[in-house]
Amino acid sequence: MSPLRLRYQTHEFNETDIHVRTLRDRQQFSDDEGIAEALGINSASWPLFGVVWDSSEVLAHLMFDYEIAGKRVLEVGCGIGLASLVLNHRLADITATDYHPEVEAFLLENTKLNHGEEIPFTRTGWGDEITDLGKFDLIIGSDLLYEPDHVELLSAFLHQHAKKDCEVIIVDPGRAQRSKFSKKMVSLGYAHSQSRPDNSDYLEQPFQGLILRYQRLH
Repeated sequence: MSPLRLRYQTHEFNETDIHVRTLRDRQQFSDDEGIAEALGINSASWPLFGVVWDSSEVLAHLMFDYEIAGKRVLEVGCGIGLASLVLNHRLADITATDYHPEVEAFLLENTKLNHGEEIPFTRTGWGDEITDLGKFDLIIGSDLLYEPDHVELLSAFLHQHAKKDCEVIIVDPGRAQRSKFSKKMVSLGYAHSQSRPDNSDYLEQPFQGLILRYQRLH
């Protein structure tokens, strides 16, 4: 199997540059030992973690000046983890999670590229029973609702790790599961609101998605 082809990008946040090493494109694949296959990750979905999606850029820009003082923050399904890298640059208390077995190595390399402290990472699926992550004041993610069963799995995972006054922010590009997910979160005791990004000029195409916000009420 040929080695992975990579690329290096710089994302600008005002005067701050965040550097990332990503896969060159969505045709890359490497699973010689069958680790991803054993986790149910096929060759078509394998490279999706390794590129920067528009939704993740929107989330990262939102986190660039978001109020995070004193908050413990969790990024769910982080992929390349651009938002986590931005928060780490701001010295936030950030923890990242993803299901893909290659994410941790890429996140570590990208943290080094930005001369940051190592970001705590846990490889986990939303259906896994986790006891060591704990609870968070702010939980963030981008483009998470791409399968029908994600409504139940993600809402349960978020609720498990949300403090009583937790805020959840998910940037969604327009997935079909969005409305069902919001209804599920409301049924779990969260107030829901949604909005467009104030600005998305940094993207090549206008962003058609929404920023979904959920505030735990009890």
